[in-house]
Amino acid sequence: MNTYRTLIIKVCGMTLGDNIRDIEALGVDWLGFIFFDRSPRCVRQKPSLMPQRARRVGVFVNAPLEEIRARIREYSLHYVQLHGDESPSFCLEVQALGVGVIKAFPLSEAVDLEATIPYEECCNYYLFDTKTAQQRGGSGVRFNWQLLAAYRGATPFLLSGGIGPESLDALRNFEHPLWAGIDLNSRFESAPGVKALPLLAPFIHNLKSYPL
Repeated sequence: MNTYRTLIIKVCGMTLGDNIRDIEALGVDWLGFIFFDRSPRCVRQKPSLMPQRARRVGVFVNAPLEEIRARIREYSLHYVQLHGDESPSFCLEVQALGVGVIKAFPLSEAVDLEATIPYEECCNYYLFDTKTAQQRGGSGVRFNWQLLAAYRGATPFLLSGGIGPESLDALRNFEHPLWAGIDLNSRFESAPGVKALPLLAPFIHNLKSYPL
C-alpha cells in the first residue's frame, strides 16, 4: 500500500490571488498556472498574490521557447508542464532554462504509454491524463488507471484526469512504484479558474491523514 503522506499534491488552473493564498494554506505542494489561450483557466494577467511556499508550475501547449522563457522569468516558475506535441529535444531545451519539465501524455489504452519512451532522459515527471478529442486536458473525465500497470518506464508520474472529491477510495487503492503525486483541477472548482475551498480542504485533509 502506498504512503500517501509523501504524494505531491498539485492544484492546477489558478488565476486569482486570494484563491491562491487560501489554497496554498491547505498545504498543497505545487500550484499550476495555465498559459494556453484556449483554456477557460488561462491566466490573462498576473494574480495579485503568488505562492510563497508551493512550487510554481507553468502549463503550456506547443508554445515557443521564448514565450516559455519569458513566463519563467515573470512568474518565477519552478516547473514547466508541456501538454502539446513538444519533442524530447524541446524538453531538453526547456530544462536548460533552469526548470524541471513535466510532460503530459493523454491515455485511453495501454498502447498510448509507448509515447513516453523517447522522453525518458529529458523529463523530471510525466503527467498521465484522459485522452479527449477536443481539448488538451481539463476534461474532468477519469481514464482507466488500470492501464498504468503496463507502464514500465523510469520517470515518476502524476495522476490527472477527473480526480474529484469522491476519488479518495480509488486513490487509496491505486498502487504503482513510480506514482509520485496527483493533479487536481476542474472537479474542485466553483467556476473555471476558481478553486472551491469547501471541496479541496476536506479532500486534502483526508488524503494527508490517511494512516501510513
